[in-house]
Amino acid sequence: MKQVIKTLSVYGVAYFVLLSVVLVLLCMYPKPELHMMLNAHHTGFQDVFFKYYSVLAEWPLYVLMLLIPLLLKKRELILYFAMSELASGAAVQILKHAFHAARPIVLFESYPDMLLPLVQGVEMRHSNSFPSGHTSTFFVFFTCCAILLAYHYLHAARQRNARTFVAFSLGSLVLLAMAALGGYSRIYLSQHFLSDVCVGSIIGFTMPWVVFYYSREKIMKLRK
Repeated sequence: MKQVIKTLSVYGVAYFVLLSVVLVLLCMYPKPELHMMLNAHHTGFQDVFFKYYSVLAEWPLYVLMLLIPLLLKKRELILYFAMSELASGAAVQILKHAFHAARPIVLFESYPDMLLPLVQGVEMRHSNSFPSGHTSTFFVFFTCCAILLAYHYLHAARQRNARTFVAFSLGSLVLLAMAALGGYSRIYLSQHFLSDVCVGSIIGFTMPWVVFYYSREKIMKLRK
C-alpha cells in the first residue's frame, strides 16, 4: 500500500494542488459570480465537446469498468470498480437528499441581470445539485485506473528507471486531467456549481483508495 501511494505521489500532489486552487476560488468569490467567471467563454466546438464528454459518466464509463478487467483477463477487478462506484454513489446520494440544493438554472432566476450560459440540446436539471454525481463518477473511474496503473508499474513492469517513471507519472497526470475535465464539463453545461464539483471530486478521489486499502490483498494476488 505504501509503495502504491509513493508511486502515485505525482497524481495525489497534482490533485491536492488543484483542490487548493478550487478552495481558494470558493472562498474569494460568491457562487453566482464564480460560476459566470468559469463559464464566460463558450464556442461551438466546446459546446459539442463538453455536451458529449459529460455523457461519459452516464453509461460509457460503466461499460469500461466491465471491459477493462475483461481485457486484462482479471474479472475480479470488476468488483473493485463496482465497490468504488457504489460507495461513492451512496455518499453522493446521501448528501444530495440531505441538502436538496438548487441547480444553477434555478438559482440564477434570482439574478435577472446575469444571463446564464446554456448549451443547446442539454436537458437542464433543477434539483439535487450538491454534490455532483457525474464528477464523482469521473474521479472514481480515473482514480481506480491510476491506482491499478501504479500497481502494474510496481509489480509487472520489467524495467523501472527514471524514464519509465516519468512516462508513468505523465500517464497518471493525463488520467487526472481527464477526470478534472469531466468535472469542469458540469460547470460549462451549467448543471452544477464549482462547490458541487469540488465535493464530488473529493468523494470520487477518496473512495477508490478506501476500497483498495480494504481489498488490496485480493487485488495484489490477482496481479502477481
